[in-house]
Amino acid sequence: MDKLQRYRFVCTLTFGDVYGQIIAWLVVLLISLAASMGLMGARQPLYALVSVGLILVLSLPFLLFAFVTTLVNHIEFATVDPAAETAEKNDAAFAQQTAQAAG
Repeated sequence: MDKLQRYRFVCTLTFGDVYGQIIAWLVVLLISLAASMGLMGARQPLYALVSVGLILVLSLPFLLFAFVTTLVNHIEFATVDPAAETAEKNDAAFAQQTAQAAG
């Protein structure tokens, strides 16, 4: 059990990491909506609805796969130095006591 306490779970994912994926998916959605509007204008509303549904159903798994793999790539297990950890805890406790005394 002592070995598990030497590691810290760190997630370094930021919005900027998935921003490109969101933009790409929005482009796909806008293109599919433009295609469906073209089919609506050609008096084929059933094909328009089917094409939008098909594009959404087929693109969503790729989007979720991209999000999950990006998230997994940003998960790290950082080693924790026990001496530094106790120093951090002492500093945090001192800051909390100072804040309570001041306030």
